[in-house]
Amino acid sequence: MKVFSTIGFLLIFGCASVSPIKKAVSSDDEKIMNVMKDLPSHEVQVFFSEVIRDKNGKISFKEDEFQVDDSAYFYPASAVKLPIAILALEKLNENKLLDRDTPFRVDNDSITSTFGKDIIDIFAVSSNDTYNRLFEFLGQDEINNRLNKKGIAARISHRLSVPNSDDLTTKPLVFYKNDQVLYKTGATTNQPIIPLNLNSVTKGIGYTVGDSLFNQPMDFSKKNYLPITSLHGILKRLLFPELFTKEQQFHLSASDRKFLIDAMRVLPKEAGYTSKDYYDGYVKFFVIGDSKNPIPEYLKIHNKVGYAYGYLTDCAYIINTKTKKEYLITATIHVNKNQIYNDGVYEYDTIGIPFLAALGRKLVLEQGSEK
Repeated sequence: MKVFSTIGFLLIFGCASVSPIKKAVSSDDEKIMNVMKDLPSHEVQVFFSEVIRDKNGKISFKEDEFQVDDSAYFYPASAVKLPIAILALEKLNENKLLDRDTPFRVDNDSITSTFGKDIIDIFAVSSNDTYNRLFEFLGQDEINNRLNKKGIAARISHRLSVPNSDDLTTKPLVFYKNDQVLYKTGATTNQPIIPLNLNSVTKGIGYTVGDSLFNQPMDFSKKNYLPITSLHGILKRLLFPELFTKEQQFHLSASDRKFLIDAMRVLPKEAGYTSKDYYDGYVKFFVIGDSKNPIPEYLKIHNKVGYAYGYLTDCAYIINTKTKKEYLITATIHVNKNQIYNDGVYEYDTIGIPFLAALGRKLVLEQGSEK
């Protein structure tokens, strides 16, 4: 191990001064070394920004990145719920009859909810059902047009964990006031999904559909695409809109923007999920993801994770009140040793989440305590 640590450090990082990420991933922490000894198979990408505030309150960033490559495809899973939650409120703001507390349901569905409740569930427990309802409100074309016009590279093409997830026709939504129909959206038909032209969009040696195994690589070219730089940029736009032009910003009310930022910090128990399965780190991978203990009071973690097909991603704004430092961290890792996709056999708990938690501790706790 020690031989690899020294040689690997020189091969990967050269002799230049050590950056925060490179220092973190070259540590002798076993949870990090388990990934670094087989780095190519884990497809790690990390984007790190320390928030710098000058005496006048002006914001800048001290930034670092590791293996970030927008042309190298990874499956973003539920991380796509971050932009969809933001865009749903942006679109809702354009209709003066509606707000995030207006009751609604998807046409022919029995569940009545509100955008406010659904967004809380998206961040507290990463609910797929709530994401899918907001997806119906927006549709593929509008999602991608809104993101692309803001300078955010993305291609969101499908719902999550439902049959016909990539159906191009969205369902109408019905909004209510005092049990009377207030407003109804129409069904929209979106443009056909164009396959992605990226590196590594076919993956592995096989995949399963139900009980059937197909011994060929899985094609991700029509799946959702949301690279690390886009996720990081979305987080920056939400937290620090003043750093972007009007065209690049999300057009949110001050109330909705605060609501979104606060929602990203909500723990499962605070949203009414009291089962022991919903511990504080359930969908907060950085720093605390490998522990079932309560989150330390000095940490404020606003984030959105994604995990599916062996990919784990976290996009977080973390405040360490002990050191009075703020960080934005976006990272992804791949853990699929058998290279079979959709079989549910992934090393999330043994390799992936421990790596992201340890990486977060190195960047947020240890670095922040240096003099």
